[in-house]
Amino acid sequence: MIQDIIFKAINGGISAILDYLGAHVLTCLVPAFFIAGAMSAVLPKEKITKYLGKNSPKYLAYPLSVVAGLLLAVCSCTILPLFAGIKKKGAGIGPAIAFLYTAPATNLLAIVFTGALIGWDLAISRILLSITFAVLIGIIISKFFKEEEKEEKELVSRLIEEQRKLNGIDGLPLYKRVVKKLEYNRLVIFFAILFAILIIGAWKMFESIRLVSLTFLISFLLIVVKSWFKKDEVKNWLKETYRFFKTIFPLLLVGVFIAGILTSLLPEKFLASYMGSNTVLANFVGVLFGVFMYFPTLVEVPMAKMFLALGMARGPLLAYLLADPVTSLPSLLVVRKIMGTKRTLVYALLITIFCTLAGLIYGSFAG
Repeated sequence: MIQDIIFKAINGGISAILDYLGAHVLTCLVPAFFIAGAMSAVLPKEKITKYLGKNSPKYLAYPLSVVAGLLLAVCSCTILPLFAGIKKKGAGIGPAIAFLYTAPATNLLAIVFTGALIGWDLAISRILLSITFAVLIGIIISKFFKEEEKEEKELVSRLIEEQRKLNGIDGLPLYKRVVKKLEYNRLVIFFAILFAILIIGAWKMFESIRLVSLTFLISFLLIVVKSWFKKDEVKNWLKETYRFFKTIFPLLLVGVFIAGILTSLLPEKFLASYMGSNTVLANFVGVLFGVFMYFPTLVEVPMAKMFLALGMARGPLLAYLLADPVTSLPSLLVVRKIMGTKRTLVYALLITIFCTLAGLIYGSFAG
């Protein structure tokens, strides 16, 4: 009996890892690690601190973080390297957390998919509450915890020097001016290509078009890197990419393995028994359910529909959908590594409280 349970648990953990590697590593995680490495190695610090820094106006920093998250249809595991990258580069903890929460929880594809498959009342509630939670949690944590980084002034002199160089090309022939302006905007082009690779790589439709697009984008990226980046910049980029991979990826595997074990051991009638009504306990269990039942973005939507059919009430279902993308065990293990135990505990506690209340309120109206 005990041997069967152990075998079932280990088999569940291994299956979860194999499914995870097959679905995420090449198309999602690899581009994300390269983007994070690029943010750390070549993105000027003043670009981040100007818009997302701890001293940036809240009316600017938080909307930018939320919009960036909305436009990225990526999983919680994929957003972690990006969160680490902008945090290391000088983003304030509040805007960084808003970005971390928004991307997996409220990206536009997930919301549209939720509306089409489960209902637009739940989809609209999901996006509005997620954005609200992202901003509130970011503000609360930024108030309670001082930034670890030392106070830094914006590097205005470098921006002035770059603008001076750009103004000096007015007398050149048209084609040289175009080339110079493109080179001046090399980072914009570079990151645009990287994010395009990430988004198209995560796109599951039209496989042949996706492969052709990825081939073109990767070839274009190699030309840009070869033409406009120094060897030291490329070396630092690859070095930072490997550092993020070495720090984050093993923790993700451990978390996925543990989540797979716990999922395989859940009783068959668990959903109807513990989350079949709209009580505080049922919504709280729905949030905890999201910690252990990790699913990639978009996949959690058909799974949520299945949970609904198996007896989960709509309130706990919303609580689960709000919590699952951002409090899964793999995510929390990595977030703790990036921002420390205390901040992570407060982050998880706030999400638990907000999501439980959200499910309870929504469930009272949804019936």
